[in-house]
Amino acid sequence: MTRSPLHDPTWTYVGAAAMDDFRPQDWAVLTAQRAPYQADLQAAHVMRLLSASKDDPSFGYHVNNYRHSVQAATLALADGRDEDYVVATLLHDIGFIACPTTHGAFAARLLAPYVDEKTVWIVEHHPVFLDRHCEGHPTIDRDAREMWRGHPHFEAAAEFVARYDQNTVDADAPEADLSVFEPLVRRVFARPPRIAPARP
Repeated sequence: MTRSPLHDPTWTYVGAAAMDDFRPQDWAVLTAQRAPYQADLQAAHVMRLLSASKDDPSFGYHVNNYRHSVQAATLALADGRDEDYVVATLLHDIGFIACPTTHGAFAARLLAPYVDEKTVWIVEHHPVFLDRHCEGHPTIDRDAREMWRGHPHFEAAAEFVARYDQNTVDADAPEADLSVFEPLVRRVFARPPRIAPARP
């Protein structure tokens, strides 16, 4: 078997094949190479995650999850929302298929090192706020969001799902090309990451 190629040909491999056998110099190599590696590749990987669902079928909505995400971000961009908000809107459902019952938390953890706490909170809690828009659903509690009533970001989350989430499942809604959002995603993920706070 051959080693995977290094991202930068001037970099070096660690000296051992098992982490138990790493020496201080191996950790130093990884520490030096990790940040530029992530800066170069993280945004591209995130975009590939989203792009992978482009041709997925729908299970009943008029559009698939990819188109929903792009429609939502297109609307946020047209509304003049800031870059962080547009990127968060694009990625709010990135885990919708892979981890459907925890997709809000999935997207929030992805974004947490790069955007403000308010945006993270909106993304993490948007599924329960979306329940408000499920009129006639036989099992959903449309008032579930009330547990968060009084929270500083309650109204912002309610606005997010009303404006950008519940209504962007329309085959006739505008959809910008994904390439429009790529520079925004790259800029957000190029920031030095903060340590994400632990969930309460």
